[in-house]
Amino acid sequence: MVSGSGSFLPGKPVPKAEVDRYLGELTDAPLKIRQWLKRVKTLMAGLLEVEFYHFAIDPETRSFTDDNISMSVKAALQALEAAGTKAKDVQLIVYGSAHQDQMPTASVRIQEALGIDRCAELSIHANCTSAYKALLVASDMIRYGRYDNALVVSSSMSSSELVAEYYNQPLVTKEELFLRYFLSDGASALFLEAAREKPDEPDVPDEPDERYGLFVDHVYMESAGGNKPSAMGNKRPAYYMNPKEEFEKGYHHLAQLFQEELRQNFHEAGGTVFLNGLKRMLIQYPLDTASVRFFQVNFPSKHISELVMDECSELGISRDALYSKMADMGYLGPPMAFLCLDRILREETLENGDTILSFVTEVSKFMQAGYIMNWRKF
Repeated sequence: MVSGSGSFLPGKPVPKAEVDRYLGELTDAPLKIRQWLKRVKTLMAGLLEVEFYHFAIDPETRSFTDDNISMSVKAALQALEAAGTKAKDVQLIVYGSAHQDQMPTASVRIQEALGIDRCAELSIHANCTSAYKALLVASDMIRYGRYDNALVVSSSMSSSELVAEYYNQPLVTKEELFLRYFLSDGASALFLEAAREKPDEPDVPDEPDERYGLFVDHVYMESAGGNKPSAMGNKRPAYYMNPKEEFEKGYHHLAQLFQEELRQNFHEAGGTVFLNGLKRMLIQYPLDTASVRFFQVNFPSKHISELVMDECSELGISRDALYSKMADMGYLGPPMAFLCLDRILREETLENGDTILSFVTEVSKFMQAGYIMNWRKF
């Protein structure tokens, strides 16, 4: 059961017109790229649902104000407070992020920052599916009795790979700059606890008020990209390079295909890779889609969101169930999975039997994941 949630967005909301002031102008990029950037910024403003971003950057000093660990801890403390739990009582920490190149790993750094002397921990790095996989591991370990509780955390410092200073600018390509106008920074966390559900019984006088909670019924994951080319990633090999050589070759640049290249891989026989994956999830975990109160989908493009909702209508999912907070904060990557849950729990009124359905497709290798949660008495 989700007994607490939290989230953290660094800094003040950044209007889309201010993105380049925070991330920095690419003054040394090739002329054609700079001309393209001027055109694409206007185009992206119309294509994306994003109005504001959050960056852990001081635009004046060009220094970072937070990192993946500090943001994770701030979100985790909120979740623990909401659950009425002390950090020392956490038995398991599972952390999910897009990718990481740091030793020791993030999960033990979060443990240390929270002042937890001893606990179990795991770090999972699988782009936008990592938060879902962290939730799957934590909920299964509680369900099978290995632990009684778990702190599940996700964070993303996308800006650190998007600031002008990060690039070898003379080598940048369109695909490597495309991500600057929808990725954002932030963190989110859930605290899970084992809860014994009791069967429905007639109301008994003098019994305490009924308690309700959000239960993690199912978590799903798959990779649908075994025979698809990668549509997002960097050029780093599977070993550590000399940092100077890596920079000189631009292998550290994060790129994402878009337009026709992405469209070809996103569409399959029978629908999009998203729809086909969601269908497989619902076959494995059958669900009355009429009970879906919130359908959490995080596509930054209005066109793709509309396409997905058109497709999902055949599954009986109402358009009114679509839930997204990207307009206010940009796309945080993995933390969006829990951040939207945090907003639902804090801002919405759930009724008995309400279902929250979430599904995500990431494009580095078309990994997919989802969850089904239900609000009910226990």
